[in-house]
Amino acid sequence: MLRLRSSFTAVVLMLVASAAHAAFETRATAAYIYDVTTGTVLFEKNAHEPLPPASMSKLMTLYMLFDALRDGRVTLDEEFAVSSRAKAMGGSTMFLNELDRPTAEELIQGIIVSSGNDATVVVAEGLAGSEAAFARLMNEVAPQIGLTNSVFTNSSGWPSPNQRMTMHDLGVLTTHIIEEFPEYYGYFAQREFDYKDRSPANRFNRNPILDAGIGGDGLKTGHTQEAGYGFVGSAMQGNRRIVFVFTGLDSSAQRAEESEKIIGWAFRQFTQKDVIEGGTVIAEAPVWMGDHTRIGLVAPDDVNLLFSATNPNPGNTRVEYRGPLEAPIAEGDAIAELVIEREDLPEARIPLVADRGVARGGFLPRVRTAALILFEKALGEAQALR
Repeated sequence: MLRLRSSFTAVVLMLVASAAHAAFETRATAAYIYDVTTGTVLFEKNAHEPLPPASMSKLMTLYMLFDALRDGRVTLDEEFAVSSRAKAMGGSTMFLNELDRPTAEELIQGIIVSSGNDATVVVAEGLAGSEAAFARLMNEVAPQIGLTNSVFTNSSGWPSPNQRMTMHDLGVLTTHIIEEFPEYYGYFAQREFDYKDRSPANRFNRNPILDAGIGGDGLKTGHTQEAGYGFVGSAMQGNRRIVFVFTGLDSSAQRAEESEKIIGWAFRQFTQKDVIEGGTVIAEAPVWMGDHTRIGLVAPDDVNLLFSATNPNPGNTRVEYRGPLEAPIAEGDAIAELVIEREDLPEARIPLVADRGVARGGFLPRVRTAALILFEKALGEAQALR
């Protein structure tokens, strides 16, 4: 566990966590690597630049379908109609026709394994009436789940000058899918699917990490001439899960090599450590106008963090809050942050809460508080002059 020094200094919030710049190189045009278990960004390269997402944007269509399943608007065995527009879709398909009535479960498999453009149109029309209306819904939902710079014009990722996603947004979307829909996440590890035996050559999942023996269990490849070869992947080793996204490679072979390189780096170059036990009082802070003059700042939960494997020790640590704190304060209120610096990673910011309630005091407590704060300020200025 982290040995917390008693000489924490309370300061006004002033530093913002920077992006991770660990020593990693990629041939991809843009990339994003995220440790889901600890909520740590491990690497970014052009991660906030809107780019053509190709079939990786099918993850948003799947999110919308999973959400409909969760709400009970759709069931896995519910059948969908196939329009002539869906049948006419080019590229990778399930080879659906107007006589088919695929179930929601078959469409999920067709989108994930076969990367069926026709399947996404069937879902879009089934949920919203038309693909254009579905795209509008996608654009409404996207910012609600933290996708800050993505625009959808279709359900499949079919090339369009206005269909754009960032690698960061794809990573956020993937994390939502994993955490919100564990009951459906297993479909992403499915190796084969061939709807009614219509396309034996297209029955295998293009995911390059499923059989690599490195914990890969999802999610979705993408490729167009404009986008190049991309991949949204996830892998779990031990109790750690990572999500990674990249685009702009030249071949499927490069995509497979880059995926394995990312997974090896993410799990080998970082180590997870327990640093704080929940309930630990980290520091105290002065309280203004309360029936107590000080309050304890507590870590409400156990905290474990990632550290560089070459330097698995915390750097500088400090407590930050806007002080003095003003009463009333309720027990459990988040009122401060513990900041821990780490090599090759963003500084960690851990919320600290009040260990007890502080009511607003009467006249005499307010006078005592004011006098104490003035004394501490004078003492600090005197020490600075030494």
